[in-house]
Amino acid sequence: MNITASQVKDLREKSGAGMMDCKKALTETNGDMDAALDYLREKGIMKANKKAERIAAEGLAAVKVDGNKAIIIEVNSETDFVSQNDNFKNLVDQLATIILNSNATTVEEALEAKDADKTVNDIITEAIAKIGEKISLRRFEIKEKTENQAFGEYLHMGGQIAALNIIEGTSEEVAKDVAMHIAAMKPKYATKEDVDQEEVEAERKILKEQAVNEGKPENIAEKMVEGRIKKFFQEICLEEQAFIKDGDVTIGKYLENNNSKLVEFSYYEVGEGMEKREDNFAEEVMSQING
Repeated sequence: MNITASQVKDLREKSGAGMMDCKKALTETNGDMDAALDYLREKGIMKANKKAERIAAEGLAAVKVDGNKAIIIEVNSETDFVSQNDNFKNLVDQLATIILNSNATTVEEALEAKDADKTVNDIITEAIAKIGEKISLRRFEIKEKTENQAFGEYLHMGGQIAALNIIEGTSEEVAKDVAMHIAAMKPKYATKEDVDQEEVEAERKILKEQAVNEGKPENIAEKMVEGRIKKFFQEICLEEQAFIKDGDVTIGKYLENNNSKLVEFSYYEVGEGMEKREDNFAEEVMSQING
């Protein structure tokens, strides 16, 4: 049956569901509006859309390795209570597996990735209906390595922090040590050469003003700045940081001592940079009573 744009528009206005979901519902029900509404309710799509504007900044980060491919992923929920539930953990693992086996490079493409006859978006929608909270795929990265490289992976705080790296010419043990360090020290860059020069100059300017405000002469201020810039790099650059398991060597030196080289790394912290939900128990109770 040919579904018209007008029918899709009408169903969208009545249900609040997305355009593609409305078209699919009408197609499945041969254009019957009431049956299409029931279809959306049964699939949990209407419920999912009602929760779409709610804040989901909790959740889990995970790493999954399959041979020479690996994925680091973050899936969000509204509360940490839900994120620590086994059903949610299984959902994150399921999504990681499906996306890792796809060719997706963006979240939009990942949501269309399929496992049998269900897309990632379908699976998330069903989970929202079952769990009762907004759930969203926030981000992911798929990485590939060669046979001469090793993945390092580490989860911290039950999946609140995840680290994944690729190390050239090394063992998995060394790669895991580096991943553990990344999870603990949260580096922004691999090397100091990777830091944008504008960021360095801005920091240098601030440090010089601090030294001058401390009453130091110009020539002494300049020397102080160079020392503090070194510390700045040690704070944000992985290879400049003191290794957490041996503070006498930097990560760069640790890799060199093991005939290894860092290829790339990723660090995920759940909810980083997102607005956090502020719970108001009284409002929650009233919304349940009135809803």
